[in-house]
Parts: sequence; C-alpha cells; structure tokens
Amino acid sequence: MPTPNQYLVLSALGHDRPGIVDQLTGAVAEAGCNIVDSRMTVLGGEFAVLLMVEGLWNTLAKLEDQVPELEKRLGMTIICRRTTDRAPATDLLPYLVDVVALDHPGIVHQLASFFSSREINIEELSTSSYAAPHTGTPMFAIHMSVGIPANMPINPLRDEFMNFCDSMNLDAVLEPIKG
Repeated sequence: MPTPNQYLVLSALGHDRPGIVDQLTGAVAEAGCNIVDSRMTVLGGEFAVLLMVEGLWNTLAKLEDQVPELEKRLGMTIICRRTTDRAPATDLLPYLVDVVALDHPGIVHQLASFFSSREINIEELSTSSYAAPHTGTPMFAIHMSVGIPANMPINPLRDEFMNFCDSMNLDAVLEPIKG
C-alpha cells in the first residue's frame, strides 16, 4: 500500500529580485516535493510567496532541513508548517465579493467584521489601490471569496450586505462563484 503524501505550507518574504521563484521552486523540486497550491506577489519592494507543498514525510523533512540555508542563499525569511489536506466543505456555498471605494483606512477590517459576525469564512482576499482614471482620486478595490453556510438565507444576507456597503459608501457585488 503506498504511503500517503503529507503537506507543508511555506511562507517566504524578502527583497524582490529576479530569480527568487526559480531558486525557491528549484529547492522544492530537488527535495522531491511538489507544489500543489501557491500565491506570489510583489508588495512594495518585497516579494512574498505562500506555497503548499506535498511529498512523502522524508522529502518534506529534507525540505524543512534546507530552510536555514535557503534563507541565507535567497535573503528571505522563511517559515514552514506541516498541515493536512483540506476536506471539501459540502455545507458552504462559494460566493464572490467585489468592492470598490474611495480609499480610506479600515475598509478591509469593516468587511471582515461584517462576515465574521455572521460566521462566514473568508477563503481568499486580495486588495489593490489605484488612481481613478481622469481624476486621479485614490481608489481601493477588494476581491474576495467567502464560504456562506448552506442553511443561511441568501436574500436577507445580500440585503444586509448591500445596506452595510451603502452606509459606508462602498460599491459592492455579492454573487455566487460560477464553475
């Protein structure tokens, strides 16, 4: 009987430069592991990466042992933690939330509070700031996916959310994720 794969989440942060992805993913491959999920971005002058890596226990241990040397070679801070594969949530409905507003402090926190107070999990979230075309007004955009409990009535939730957003002058959409 084959040994089941195990999982490791790797988080790395360091000054952005060409070659970081090549070197980091090369170390994962050389250890005999496979990247199953990832997020990578440049924030200011820093490069941030999250990797979920799978492998046999010994290949993950080999990768974990390489972390101090990788940190020195890449000039990054690397944190890793063992995890498990996530069981699919059959009692949650996947919904997309898009919000655009004049940029001001607290938008993400207020949206997170709205959802957490209703036991709605934020599964993924990304934000960006930009200047509005023609006027240059500072704008803020939020894109997130949430898991809404299947037993929660959607129409009243949507009405509450839209009223909440209107009260904060946020232009928002709450719709099911398709496909």
